[in-house]
This record gives sequence, structure tokens and C-alpha cells, in this order.
Amino acid sequence: MNLALIGVGLIGGSMALKLKQKHFVSKVFGVDFNENHLAEAKKLNIIDEISDLENAVKNSDIIIIAVPVDATKNILPEILNLISDKQTVLDVGSTKSGIAKSIENNPKRNRFVATHPMWGTENSGPQAATADAFAERAAVICDEENSAKDALDLVKKLYENLEMNLLFMNSEDHDIHTAYISHISHITSYALANTVLEKEREEDTIFQLASSGFSSTVRLAKSHPEMWVPIFRQNKENVLDVLNEHITQLRKFKSALEKDNFEYLEELITNANKIRGILK
Repeated sequence: MNLALIGVGLIGGSMALKLKQKHFVSKVFGVDFNENHLAEAKKLNIIDEISDLENAVKNSDIIIIAVPVDATKNILPEILNLISDKQTVLDVGSTKSGIAKSIENNPKRNRFVATHPMWGTENSGPQAATADAFAERAAVICDEENSAKDALDLVKKLYENLEMNLLFMNSEDHDIHTAYISHISHITSYALANTVLEKEREEDTIFQLASSGFSSTVRLAKSHPEMWVPIFRQNKENVLDVLNEHITQLRKFKSALEKDNFEYLEELITNANKIRGILK
């Protein structure tokens, strides 16, 4: 089976490596606007052939779109217009509603499966790809009722070969949940990094004193704006909702400190500790 990989970076590259390792696909066509990424992906055996979009799509059984979510909205209708009724298309973006709506009236809509493998790092590019990235992590399939059964079954097998655990939900619910457990984490990390950079002017001091806790908290601040600005734009309303709640929680901590209300501060921390029972 041939694969067209649209976007040969971290996510797409990692998927291709594992799918080739599992012999789920035999040949991978790589499509990317970044020629350096294409050359690197070829060198790393992530892809077998550098291609233009039309050639890759027409010669593949399955097409993975692994580009920023705004680019996905633009390119998905074009891809659907190129495929036959026997080909399958999936995306791997962190937002789903906007992408689903962009092709809801497309005659080939049922050949598309909306998915989100829940994994990523602050790194980017094909050099960051790893075949063992997805094992035992969650993969979300959205709006399964809008996809043809054979297309859905093929995508399920794809994620089984990535050794991921499948979850099913509609696009709207997905975007709400990811705002709370993913998107807000990035905003918090960016904001904390900016706070430290604003208040602590000595870079050597930051480097020398940064604990593992600080480093892990701001790790996501290394993530590239090319990926995350489109995510925030597409999921704006949900992100604003969770951001408002986050600001409310920060104000509670601020008020407790201002008023020397350390009993209330302890209550806030004790309540937060409940997350231990969820994330072990």
C-alpha cells in the first residue's frame, strides 16, 4: 500500500517511520513546501520519493495530511477533488470542527476521516521524528458516522499499527476537551516564559538556576508559532473559555497571597492535588 505524506515533519514523519517499520505501507511519497525538510526526510528514509501533491495523491492508497491546521483547511478540499472512491484521506490536526466544516458539502466527504493522535513535542522537522512516538497513547477519531466504513476501518488499522488507543467523539467535543488539556498548557507555558524573560534579565541566571520543574513547565514554550497560532485561531472560543477560567484560578492564588490567607492557599493546593488520582 502506498502512502502520500503531506507534511514530513515531526508528526507525519513519526507516523511514516512506524508504518514502514510495521510494513503497513510499502512506499511513501513526501510532499512539503520546505525543500530542506523533504531532502532530510528522504535521507532519513521517512519518505521514499519526493513528489508534488497531484502525483503523490493519485499514486497512493492513503493520504495523511500532517500540516498546520489552517493549511489543512486549505489543502483538504483540493485533495478530496483528486481522489477516487477507493482512496482514504485523514488529517492529524489538533482542531477538528473548522476542518470538518470546510468539506462538509464535498462529494468525497465520506473518504475523509478526521483524527488527532495525541502526541507531540516542542521539536519540529523530520529530524525530530521517531518511530516509537505513539505507543500506548490516545488517538481520537471524530465524526465517524460521516466516513465510509472501509475508509474508517483502514484508519483504525493504521492507528492499531501505530499501537495507539482509539477514542471516538464528535468534532465539537474534541475541540472543547483539547482546549482544556492541551491548548491551555501551551498558552500557560508561553506566558510563563515571557514572564521570566521580562523579569529576569540575566540569561545566565535563568540557565544556572532553572530547576527541572521550571524546565518542564516552560518546555512547551519552545513550540513553534507556525503550528500554534493557527490552532488558537481555529479553536478561539474554546481557548478563551478555558483561559478565562485559568485567569480566575490565578486570581484566587494572588488574592490569597495578598491577604496572607494561607489557609485558603492550602485549600487551593489541596484541591489541585486531586489531579494525582487522574494522572498517575
